[in-house]
Amino acid sequence: MTATATLAFEIGTEEIPAFDLKRATEQLAELVPAALDAVRIPHGDVAIYTSPRRLVAVVADVAESTEALEEVFRGPAAKIAFDEAGAPTKAAIGFARGKGLDVDALERRDENGTEYVYAVRQVPAQKTAELLPEVLRGVIDGISWPKSCRWGTTSEMFSRPVRWLVALLGSEVIPVQYAGLVAGNTTRGHRFLAPGPHEVPCADDLIGIIEGAYVVPTQAAREARIREGVAAAEAATGYRAELPAKTLTEVINLSEYPTVMVGTFDEEFLKVPEEIIVDAMLMHQRYFPLYDGDGRLTNKFIVVSNGDPAREATIIDGNERVVAARLYDAKFFYEEDLKAPLESYVDRLDEVVFQEALGTMRDKTARVVKLSARITTQAGIERAEMRDIARAAYLAKADLVTGAVIEFTSVQGIMGSYYAAAAGEPERVARAIAEHYRPRFSGDAIPTDIIGQVVALSDKIDTICGLFAVGQAPTGSSDPFALRRAALGVLAILEETGLPISLVETIDASLIIYREAGLQFDNAAVRREIIDFFITREKVALRDAGIEADTIDAVLACGIEEPIVLARRARALEAARTEDRQVFEDLATAFARANNLREVRLGTGYKTAELTEVERALDAAIAQAEEAVAEALSADCFEDAIAALAALRAPIDEFFDTTMVMDDDPEVRANRLKLLNRFANAFAHVADFSVMAKK
Repeated sequence: MTATATLAFEIGTEEIPAFDLKRATEQLAELVPAALDAVRIPHGDVAIYTSPRRLVAVVADVAESTEALEEVFRGPAAKIAFDEAGAPTKAAIGFARGKGLDVDALERRDENGTEYVYAVRQVPAQKTAELLPEVLRGVIDGISWPKSCRWGTTSEMFSRPVRWLVALLGSEVIPVQYAGLVAGNTTRGHRFLAPGPHEVPCADDLIGIIEGAYVVPTQAAREARIREGVAAAEAATGYRAELPAKTLTEVINLSEYPTVMVGTFDEEFLKVPEEIIVDAMLMHQRYFPLYDGDGRLTNKFIVVSNGDPAREATIIDGNERVVAARLYDAKFFYEEDLKAPLESYVDRLDEVVFQEALGTMRDKTARVVKLSARITTQAGIERAEMRDIARAAYLAKADLVTGAVIEFTSVQGIMGSYYAAAAGEPERVARAIAEHYRPRFSGDAIPTDIIGQVVALSDKIDTICGLFAVGQAPTGSSDPFALRRAALGVLAILEETGLPISLVETIDASLIIYREAGLQFDNAAVRREIIDFFITREKVALRDAGIEADTIDAVLACGIEEPIVLARRARALEAARTEDRQVFEDLATAFARANNLREVRLGTGYKTAELTEVERALDAAIAQAEEAVAEALSADCFEDAIAALAALRAPIDEFFDTTMVMDDDPEVRANRLKLLNRFANAFAHVADFSVMAKK
């Protein structure tokens, strides 16, 4: 039995950015076991510990040596490996060379009556401690960072400068070398509370020593500590904290020894719109706001400190000074912005470039106003609402040049709604300005009423069409303008509202507006790309919702271009497939029987006078189904179309049971094939069941 020991490996750094640290933690959990397995080092569980200044892997039960191994490789048949005189051929020589052996070392073995050559290679056991320096160095190199830096005089790159390394197998130091450092057995603690260095006698002691040096070494433990502190603060103040997931994740990975404290700001600042105060605290300072029992923002806030808890009063005072300065800025900008009506800022949008080839935000505003008008006409929206839509579209981007939004960018739209209300704009217009960026992410709410919905659609579609027209479509994982998110937002609005508009016609209208503005592009090619882009987004969404790929393909085969139509039909077809197997089997079987024999080149012009009684019954059933399908599709009731086609199962079965389609008489045969062609064509506007009938 091979002896085992614990392996501890720590990479000590300057503070790593919070979200980069989270991703590195996930990577280490895969990199470390994979690196050990690659060189056949037996080991137990791998535990990952991280904090802003360190990445740690602790591996249990690491064998002190690898196991000896006999590797056996089968090569070519002996008759190919050796010529008639028994001399090795190029095949044998190449095979042996590839395995690192002399050709004389190849063995012959019989396998099921055929003789093959084999290469047998003995791999001796190796000391784990001898393999680990290269293995652990490879782990460091294997971590992928969004951005890396180079420091000192070496060429290595890491998220932040590496300052120390610890590598221990039991009590044995593993001399991993990286960026001019050699791993040892001394770690460092919290930068202020217990900087160290701290000696680590053996691998099993590393985590305990780190914890004793005021470092909470896991994300889960730091989160638990923060949540406990927040709960205590809530109990002490009687208020409720809001902990947005993104900010919480960031705070968890900004401190090694988090301590929750409560600060206060002047109530005078509560006269500023709540959103701008929350933005100043969450986005700029990573403070958590506190709310009273009625959900109103209070002048208390939570600070998660990485400092000495004994210095709480000093830390709170410093943070209160910082937040006061930020809120004073917010109050100043807000009050200055209110000195002019929101409409006065529209012309200043010429100062903000939307995209080099597409002009300024003022140009975009003009396009959104025009496109909103096209959508309202298409949807048959009432005249009063049309006025509000036009006004909201005109004012939607005006706050981009206000002082508050320039300083606090995440409140764009929201501040515009406050300024609109202050200027006496209708309430629905003000609300639409605030909501027209929705949905901002998957699962986000869409605008609450038709005014905001139309402006949001116009804004997003204008962005997508314009950027496609100038060759800025997303590629691979690169989507700098977040067009995929914009497309999903468009689809979410259309799906949830059921607005009676055609996305394809709206795309056409947007491209016309761009051409009228003088933009030159290949309209047909760009139009196709945009439609395909939306269809692809809808396909992904349907697959995520559990719709089978061939169901989606069967609907698309009918030339569907409207994503919402695709979604409705795919869901209905999938429901027939999974919830009403008999309907689906009837559809698939009926179509398959006719589709297997039809000859498209013959057309559908059969002679009704020459039909038999059974054929006339099928002819009548087809006519009835065609009419029912047309009515169902016109009413957008895809389920009824499916049911109408399923009803063809009985007449087509009787036709095949009583009729010899491939009659010896060529005229009779052709007439029957034309009848089958018409039968199959009845399915053409619903789905291509040949894609699905195979299952």
